[in-house]
Amino acid sequence: MDRMVAMETFITVVDAGSFSAAARRLKLGQPAVSKTVAQLEERLGARLLLRSTRGLSPTDAGQRFYDHALRAIDEAERAEQAVRDSSDGLSGRLRISAAVTFARLHVLPALMSFLDQHPNLSIDIILDDRSVDLLEEGVDVALRMGALDDSNMTARRISTARRVVVGTPSYFAEAGVPQTPHDLSRHQAVVYSVRGGGESWLFSRSDGSDSNVTLSGRISVNAAEGMRTAVLAHMGVAVASEWMFAPELSNGAVQAVLTEWMLPPIDLWAVFPSGRMATMKARAFVMFVEHLLNERSSADLTA
Repeated sequence: MDRMVAMETFITVVDAGSFSAAARRLKLGQPAVSKTVAQLEERLGARLLLRSTRGLSPTDAGQRFYDHALRAIDEAERAEQAVRDSSDGLSGRLRISAAVTFARLHVLPALMSFLDQHPNLSIDIILDDRSVDLLEEGVDVALRMGALDDSNMTARRISTARRVVVGTPSYFAEAGVPQTPHDLSRHQAVVYSVRGGGESWLFSRSDGSDSNVTLSGRISVNAAEGMRTAVLAHMGVAVASEWMFAPELSNGAVQAVLTEWMLPPIDLWAVFPSGRMATMKARAFVMFVEHLLNERSSADLTA
């Protein structure tokens, strides 16, 4: 029995919660996976998994073995990758998850320069506004915005953007430009209905004054692309990150109003699979995105 293969198989079974799910991830037959774990338990002389109607869970011994095996696999992968990187640069396949609009506007247009730096690297990108299961989807790194669902995630904040109130010049020409946050109550709003959005917002100003505002409107959307489409069709104002409307803020297709008031900023996080060390490929990609956004922020400040 190959020791590393056995450890990888056991780790996958624990992560997946069942032999069948692990077999699908490993692209093996379920009997082969079960046999490998049974042989591992026999060799170690300890029961590693508890089997119940709800699935599989590690025993105390199994959890200890899982933790050590995880570190061993990560170290082995890092050792192999270090040799590859020193000779040929980054190679293999990198799997990324990112929100649709953010990736379309900020990552994909610049991705070729990253690939040019690493000609032996291939990238799979999962575009989804929901938070996908990184282990289930085999993702190396995810780009997520706003508050994270799980405080136990391995994550690093890589950038922060302002939130602003935006609308098209045509909309403001017809409805008027709000002069105070409370003026927004008389405007049609396009409400972003997912986590990190909503109808209620706290505006604050440098003099210490605050204003709580509840937006109202006939349109509520659960995806950034829908929000962009509605705003650009002159349907109302929206509270959005500058990332979401970066091209239009630059070319004047939308304008930000109430800019002397501040809204809670939004963070961009690099999130890695829980319990796993980030691969060198994932770390290099995160550094690339961080540098990309910092360059754009500097350009905006000097424009």
